[in-house]
Amino acid sequence: MAAANGGGAALFSEEELLDVSGVRRGENFVEVTCGCTSHRYGDAVGRLRVYASGDLEVNCECTPGCREDKLTPSAFEKHSGRETAGKWRNTVWVMVQGEKVPLSKTALLKYYSLLHKSANGSHKGRNGRLSHRDEFIHCTECGKERRFRLRSKEECRIYHDALAKPNWTCADLTTDRVTCGDEEERASRKVLRGCSRSTSCTGCVKCVCFGCEICRFTDCGCQTCVDFYHNSKE
Repeated sequence: MAAANGGGAALFSEEELLDVSGVRRGENFVEVTCGCTSHRYGDAVGRLRVYASGDLEVNCECTPGCREDKLTPSAFEKHSGRETAGKWRNTVWVMVQGEKVPLSKTALLKYYSLLHKSANGSHKGRNGRLSHRDEFIHCTECGKERRFRLRSKEECRIYHDALAKPNWTCADLTTDRVTCGDEEERASRKVLRGCSRSTSCTGCVKCVCFGCEICRFTDCGCQTCVDFYHNSKE
């Protein structure tokens, strides 16, 4: 995956993007014209951005006044009014030599596929279980960072809900008895985040998860969880 680190120019070869419409290369991403077709509403057109990380992002241009941007392909598919939503790899298309070609038949999903391959098994700890590194959230009252350990589904849910709360404070932390008056962890301690590969790891496929059944939840209505379970069914 070395090509992913060389900016937009190195993400895809000239052959992989040959005759694809609307190609624009940026810093660590490539952008192309995309669309999704509804039998009722016709074509919804947008701009698909493919990042080196594997993330996909669509800015919708279905109408001049549309303000929908930074959509996942799944959300873009729904926004387009597509009658049979849930198969975005085959329903979201790009233009190649003037023809609509599904994303699944292009090279544009190769980093997305690598991302989800690593998310579904590469980041396992020494005990063979999926490993998530510790994360931190700022208290909106005292401004101090508090640690969240993500060793179980329950701990992941606590962090997931805390991250979604705009005014999270130390008083909301139920796993540890921490108050705003307690000292923040030292910087030398914060670098230790539980990676099984390296104690001072700043993030790798062994400890950074992009979505799995431990840290995504079927009863959560956030777009991240909804997209994860929609995509996992395909």
